[in-house]
This record gives sequence, structure tokens and C-alpha cells, in this order.
Amino acid sequence: MPRSILFVTGTRADFGKLEPLAIATRDAGFDVSFFVTGMHMLARYGLTKLEVHRTEGVSVHEFLNQRAGDPQDMVLAKTVTGFSDFLKEHQPDLVVIHGDRVEALACALVCATNYVRCAHIEGGEVSGTIDEIYRHCNTKLASHHFVSSDDAARRVMALGEAQGDIHPIGSPELDFHAGPSGVSLADVKSRYDLPFDDYGICVFHPVTSEAASMGAQAEALFASLAASDRSFVVIAPNNDPGSAGIFAAIDALPNARFRVLPSMRFAHFSELMKNAALMVGNSSAGVREAPFIGLPSLDIGSRQTNRAKSPSVFFADAQEADKIADFLRAQWGKSYPRHDAFGGGSAAERFVSILQTDAFWEKSLQKTFHDLAD
Repeated sequence: MPRSILFVTGTRADFGKLEPLAIATRDAGFDVSFFVTGMHMLARYGLTKLEVHRTEGVSVHEFLNQRAGDPQDMVLAKTVTGFSDFLKEHQPDLVVIHGDRVEALACALVCATNYVRCAHIEGGEVSGTIDEIYRHCNTKLASHHFVSSDDAARRVMALGEAQGDIHPIGSPELDFHAGPSGVSLADVKSRYDLPFDDYGICVFHPVTSEAASMGAQAEALFASLAASDRSFVVIAPNNDPGSAGIFAAIDALPNARFRVLPSMRFAHFSELMKNAALMVGNSSAGVREAPFIGLPSLDIGSRQTNRAKSPSVFFADAQEADKIADFLRAQWGKSYPRHDAFGGGSAAERFVSILQTDAFWEKSLQKTFHDLAD
């Protein structure tokens, strides 16, 4: 029987990173499945579980872990309970989690307490919010680490993980952006009813530690975008605390120059980015995918603090209207050389090659702390 690999996905964003790994793992002969929960299950965010179901040759298991307004500790508790039951019934050989979401934390905790092999994708990164705390917790709970850069690998080692368990493979979503999206811009415009030929992209998520001010930040940001007389495609925020204020600001946008979408298929979003004039907001796409594509981006606020090191990424607070205006004026339509500090589009190939080694599966699940060499 082939080894069974279970990928945990809670958002449209982490699925975009996990999908290339899952497809490559499936094609290598492993038995691949998805545990789908979180935002994927919520209609307001586009019911993106349907995207996971479109992946051929994999099985999909759904779990509703939250209702609107549930605090993160409640979401954590519900996910622990549901995933624990699932794990005992299905007994995968490997669970793959991504990043810094509360669903990943819950599943990593269940794996650790049950001595189930767990691989963490994109550990060792910094952002400065509670997401970073979740990410480092996942590193300590997971048994294997697939990181996006050498800097991230050093941080995982600083957390006491063995160097032999850390594998720099690059960012998986860049595998997709490195090639043709498979759709045309005309396909994108038709599917999502986009009237613009010249447009920017805005994705602005809540920062949980700043939940009370997110509405005011969103109002200030969108006021600056509206003042530019440019057109924007706005992707709805995730469901973290503070999202209600952002949604209220989005609802007040003028329809003529702002097209608001709850979500997009990943291929269509990739093509949208490749043809955009620039990107604004605080999504990881702005500091990871945009530089790889060569798209100028303006990182707003603290959500991605210290995460970006690229000539095409600029910075401003939401209330800094002059900085935002200067960026829109100077960078609109500009292009940059591809920035490949987070990989060149071969993460899935590297991931599978490691899973195909005996050493990976023979690694003990009894973890010990490894001090850095003096």
C-alpha cells in the first residue's frame, strides 16, 4: 500500500501553497487526501472548499470548525476535537500543515500528542503579529520542516530543531506562478465580471492584535485608493478578529472603480497578478508572490513586518496618505526583475524527493532540543 499523506487546509491562501505539493505527491504514487476546514467552509468567503474538491485524484474530508464570530481559542478547541477524531479513524502516515493559522496549530498539536509524523511548510518566518507566535509553535510541534529560505532554516534551527529535519525548498506557490496560469486575462475578466483594462489589486486582512482599529485603518487606506482615481480589484479579507470593520469599509467603496470579490480561483488570481499595475495591502502575496512576478507592491501596516526584502516592495501605514499616493503615482504599471529569494518554482519537486527517501520515514518522533553550535 502507498503511504498516505494528509494535507490540512483552512484558507484559500494556504491551499494555493499546498496544492502544488499535493499534486506532485499524488503523481509520485502516494495516497493523498485533504482535511478541509476553516474559511473554506464559509459562504461569505467564497465557499472555497469547492476549489479543493476540484483537485483530481485526491480524497477530501470536510470539517466545520467555526461559526461567525467565534473567537480563535474556540476555533482552536473545536478543531482539536474534530481533528483528533479524524486522525484516530484514518491514521495517515504523514500530516502536512502550513504556516501560521489556528487550524494548523490545532492539527499540529493533535499530531504531536499522538506521535503522528507532521511536516510544517514555511516555518521560521517573521511577521510581528500573533500569527508569528502560531508559526513558531507549529515548528516546535512538527517533526519535519520544509522552509522557504536559508534565513527561515536558520530560525528553525534557533528554535532547537535538528538541521537534518529542515529542508529549504522555496515557497510552493511560486511553482504555480513560474509557469503559465492556464487561463487568459480575458477568461479572468469574463468569469469575475471585471470591467477594467488597467487595474491594481488590493488585499487587506485584519491584524488580530489591532482588531479594534482595523475599521479605521481600512477606511483610511481605501480613501487613499479612491482619491487616486485608479481602478482596483479588491479581494475580501480573511475571517480573523477585526474583519467586520474592513468589510464595512469595503461596502462603502464606489462600484464604478472597485470590483470586490470574496475569493478567486488560484489560476485566475495568478493571471490577475501577472497583468496588474501594482498591488496594495498586507497579504503575503504582496511580499512573496508579487516580487517573484516583478509586480510592485505596497505593504500596509504591521502584518508582514520584517518579512519582505525586495526592491519592488514598499511600506506605509494605512493613514499615510501621502506615501500611498506617491507609491501609486510612481509605481503604477512599473515592472521589476524577478526576485527569487524564496525559490525559483521547484518546491514541489524538492518536497517529493525528500518524501521518497528512507531517512525521512525512519526519523524518530521523539524530539530533542538541538542547541546551536557556538
